[in-house]
Amino acid sequence: MEILQRIFKDKFAKWAFIVLVFLYILILFADFIAPYSSTYSNRDMSYAPPSKIYTLTEEGKLSLPYTYNYIREYEPTLMQTIYKQDRGTKYYIRPFVKGEKYKILGIIPCDMHLFGGVNNGVKCEFHPLGTDINGRDVFSRLLFGGRISMTIGFLSLFIVFPIGLLYGGISGYFGGILDTLMMRFAEAIMAIPSFYLLIILAAILPSGMTSVQRFCLIVVILALIGWAGFARVVRGMVLSIKNEEFVQAEKTMGASNLRIILKHILPQTTSYVIIAMTLSVPSYILAESGLSFLGLGIQQPDASWGNMLKEAQEFTNILYRPWLLTPGFLIFIAVLSFNLLGDAIRDFLDPKGRK
Repeated sequence: MEILQRIFKDKFAKWAFIVLVFLYILILFADFIAPYSSTYSNRDMSYAPPSKIYTLTEEGKLSLPYTYNYIREYEPTLMQTIYKQDRGTKYYIRPFVKGEKYKILGIIPCDMHLFGGVNNGVKCEFHPLGTDINGRDVFSRLLFGGRISMTIGFLSLFIVFPIGLLYGGISGYFGGILDTLMMRFAEAIMAIPSFYLLIILAAILPSGMTSVQRFCLIVVILALIGWAGFARVVRGMVLSIKNEEFVQAEKTMGASNLRIILKHILPQTTSYVIIAMTLSVPSYILAESGLSFLGLGIQQPDASWGNMLKEAQEFTNILYRPWLLTPGFLIFIAVLSFNLLGDAIRDFLDPKGRK
């Protein structure tokens, strides 16, 4: 609670925290917020631009928000496909519109979506951020893709931190030859070029693997090469803690070594662990996005921000379809928010930095 109070006193940390909470709420309720499912596709709407929303009538009077359907045409002079608005029918943007069926949090069946364009019960093709080459709604895929890109870091931490804490705690507490051998092994792990290893491992994965299996394997790979540096820092902290009076008192009372490590020494590293967690998540987000961008991570048709951004690498798409760059903007916002929040927490928990 004290950390939260301090966060809301810092302007940058407060907004970073609010942005992250907002992003996680969006991806948690993606099925309800997204106007389409993650598998929806309409090839007739390939590369359709974002739907325009109007609040004024043709006479200049205020109106409820409305939009028009797009008509796809081929322009022979430009030698390309263009989209024109069908001005014949207005579709009003309504809240709580019926659509594709889904399950809230994977449990409760529902067919209600947060918003949509409707006219007399007929829905229109409403795409707030346009569509991709397969006619899939970019806004909906951003929400579903965020579930992978924004959670892979936390799933990795569940592997990295227990291993790093226990490994570093044992190494620092016992010292001697055991400490030397354990640290040499950790340094060997740290010497492995992680990103290139990920590329090699991802490239040799069986082609028949599903995206869920590939996602889980990427999490494990990221975790197994990320614990060594964390363990080394924990080991240094344990070396300075193990000679404290409360540790010696526990030894005198006959406590076991494992109890002393788990119950009295490792809890003293809590401040560093919290800081390391908030600063580690962005690196995992970037690693997954980089692999998916290279085509070695999450595969189509499943969405992640990395493989969605891959489509925007073509110059023509950057020039004529800028809405495809939205995943890159969200990656930037998420990583920046985590870094700002981590820096603020580090300042709050550093005793030398307190006033």
